[in-house]
Amino acid sequence: MRYLIILFMCIGLASCNSNSKKSEIVFADNPVIAHRGAWKAKGLPKNSIAALKEAINQKCTGSEFDVRMTSDEILIVTHDADFGGLDIESSTYNELAKHKLSNGETLPTLKDFILAGITDNTSTGLVCEIKSSKIEGRNTLIADKAVAIVKELKAEAYISYYISFSYDVIKHIKKNDPNSKVLYLDGSKSPDELKKDGINGLDYLVWKLKQKPEWIKEAKDLNLKLNAWTANKQEDIDWLLNNNFDYITTDEPELTFERLKATSTN
Repeated sequence: MRYLIILFMCIGLASCNSNSKKSEIVFADNPVIAHRGAWKAKGLPKNSIAALKEAINQKCTGSEFDVRMTSDEILIVTHDADFGGLDIESSTYNELAKHKLSNGETLPTLKDFILAGITDNTSTGLVCEIKSSKIEGRNTLIADKAVAIVKELKAEAYISYYISFSYDVIKHIKKNDPNSKVLYLDGSKSPDELKKDGINGLDYLVWKLKQKPEWIKEAKDLNLKLNAWTANKQEDIDWLLNNNFDYITTDEPELTFERLKATSTN
């Protein structure tokens, strides 16, 4: 009996430790989202685990990455529709993985990428972009598989947002997982439309928001999150900071941190 009690105590402690690990992350109190990771300053490959780890090292509030699916339905992290000269949707993962990233990394699967993102990370959220497929019916499959992997890894607390240019995708994710947070990328929906559809906020091109500055106040009045991409010029970064955007998606996180510090001391 004594051994059984000790066994149950060990199981309980292991469970508590597992749960506490998933609740350790508190997103950094800054607006900086590294676009495809913090890759540029150190010449790292975009969407690489190394770029993700650099964003974590810099304590960006988020690190954005892109998800596509291979012909054998493996979710991978990469931006373009082709990799290593191969069309991703008509190639298997093993065929694609023969081609390494420029730093020698193997093309990351979504599972491996998320595992890297929840390891030794207490401040940087993962911003998961579902890239649109040219194959009918595949978009929602990719979305479902991505959410399933996140749940399998118990990484929900680490996912800041799911984002997509497909309005159907983010509505689908929100419908099936009401606790998820989703942002729309395309720029074609007003804040009022987003609010009515239960979308958490907008994530639009900087120039589109400059064309429709009234959407900034509307979004704030509706308690929607405001993000803009891809802000790499100082004038754009300063404009977003002056308009109190929640997030700034950038290839220049170092510059954005500099401007954040400069504007906060003025």
